[in-house]
Amino acid sequence: MMGVGADNKTESTSSKLTLQQLEEKEEVEPGNDGALRLAKDDHQSKEQRETWGRRLEFVLASVGYAVGLGNVWRFPYLCYRSGGGAFLIPYLIMLFLCGIPLLFMEFAVGQYTRLGPVHSLAKICPLFKGVGLATVVISYVLCTYYNVLMTWALYYLLHSFSPSLPWQSCNNTWNAIGNCSTGFPGNATHLQSASQQFFDHKVLEMTTGIEHAGGIRWELFGLLVLAWAIVYFCIFKGVKSTGKVVYFTATFPYFILFALLINNVQLPGAKDGILFFLMPNWSKLLEVQVWVNAAAQIFNSIGISFGSMISMASYNKFNNNILRDTYIVCLANSATSIVAGFVIFSAIGYMAHIHNLPVDDIATDGPGLVFVVYPEVFSTMPVSQLWAPLFFIMLLCLGLDSQFAMVEVAVTFIMDGFGKKALQVFKRKELIILAVCSVGFLLGIPHITRGGIYVFQLMDHYTAVVSLMFLAFFEVLAITLIFGVRRLSLMVETMLGKKPNLFFRVCWQFLSPMLVLGILISSIVQYTPARYGKSYTYPLWAEVVGWFISLVSIIWIPLGALHELWTTEGSLLQRLKKSITPTLDLGSVSEKPSGESIALFAAA
Repeated sequence: MMGVGADNKTESTSSKLTLQQLEEKEEVEPGNDGALRLAKDDHQSKEQRETWGRRLEFVLASVGYAVGLGNVWRFPYLCYRSGGGAFLIPYLIMLFLCGIPLLFMEFAVGQYTRLGPVHSLAKICPLFKGVGLATVVISYVLCTYYNVLMTWALYYLLHSFSPSLPWQSCNNTWNAIGNCSTGFPGNATHLQSASQQFFDHKVLEMTTGIEHAGGIRWELFGLLVLAWAIVYFCIFKGVKSTGKVVYFTATFPYFILFALLINNVQLPGAKDGILFFLMPNWSKLLEVQVWVNAAAQIFNSIGISFGSMISMASYNKFNNNILRDTYIVCLANSATSIVAGFVIFSAIGYMAHIHNLPVDDIATDGPGLVFVVYPEVFSTMPVSQLWAPLFFIMLLCLGLDSQFAMVEVAVTFIMDGFGKKALQVFKRKELIILAVCSVGFLLGIPHITRGGIYVFQLMDHYTAVVSLMFLAFFEVLAITLIFGVRRLSLMVETMLGKKPNLFFRVCWQFLSPMLVLGILISSIVQYTPARYGKSYTYPLWAEVVGWFISLVSIIWIPLGALHELWTTEGSLLQRLKKSITPTLDLGSVSEKPSGESIALFAAA
């Protein structure tokens, strides 16, 4: 248990001892005044850093970030599209060879340095300090449109308290009467379901393409303000307030998921949907794209290379057992995905049964699975007025946990890099967080125009797919290959008292870098432009904007490397050598006495 009792006492004694040693050394060696004073200031800044109140808060925050909306819609869809049960084989392989080792690596870096991704990666490998900044940028870009999902969920939640669910019938002002079906139209391509028309014509009031913005949806504008206000008030006191909120937001979705599962498996036709979800199509294992999908799902779902896990781990106590936390987060995330698969496909099987359609005519991708298919399911379920609001409250909880972590990345970066200057301007940390949330709100406004769904899909494609693989590759390159597995192992040993086992060292040294490189190459070779639905293709200028969105994060990697080489003195070879040499001062970043830490580092 962290933050109480003996832990505080021990750490306080250790801190006093280290500072006393520094003071004695300063008196004895007056020539080292500047360096020793710098080490003291650095140590004091680490000592003043916030920490999670209890270890459970960190675990719940990490699980809450990892378990998000992607578990509810993306995993079941990828599983069904990539060979059903056969998809679980590459998924589990990627989990154990990439997901678990790389999350452990990120936790180790964050907890050891007690810094966010920008400053921790700059200490580990100055040449790739831009990778840390790139992770901050991609997380912040992601949070600007991720909160739009929360806006839609709030809209549905408010409308689910109506006397009858508004997406249940075709007798509404927004319905195209001759084109509306109260069930799923199946192969009748000229028809749309009432649920689809509610999403398209009522919620979004969508235009025909991204080139037609159509003005702001003022109802969604107000709900976007509310969504950001909820995020702000949950995190404005830092990890102390976030740690309390996650007790509810990280656990409540599980109650709803299991309640839905128990309800859904009893519905007629549920068995057909579950079999469709699980039955393996072994030939799919020979397709490279299936393996790429499995790896992309692991990276997106766990949150590797988004900087969030490094940021959250940086608020841990120095000797927190991150290995145990890694297993909990990864296994909870994958178990939730599989449970969500049963929930979603039992419901889809039920819908296929009552409309006498094949299961594959019901399943859909992306937001449609959550905001079109499931609302349609509720309209035919017993006690629909109960399940609908509970489901959308669950979506809010799933999304908010992920949103907390992504916003925290930006806040951690500002406080680590510009804390004193920022506080001189804003006076209080709460106002800095308010500024971060306000800018995120402003950047989210294009998504709540009438053409906003096209902007949303474009950003999601180029941020969560294209950029992520580049960042993952360079992060793994910087930490495992340049900083080195031996140094990384010593960091873990300093914190936990024992080296990571052979499995982790082999994964860090060989398997994870090779797999990440393979995924990156495959993603480039098999690149496909963004699309919305089955028919809409983006104009060329929108594709260019999409690539610009990708470059907004990726560009910091070469810019950081050029800046490091430019500011380092010496010949090009000397600059390069200095730029790949870690600048970690273990005597100042650890809670252990500096002499012991330096001896451990020297052994590398």
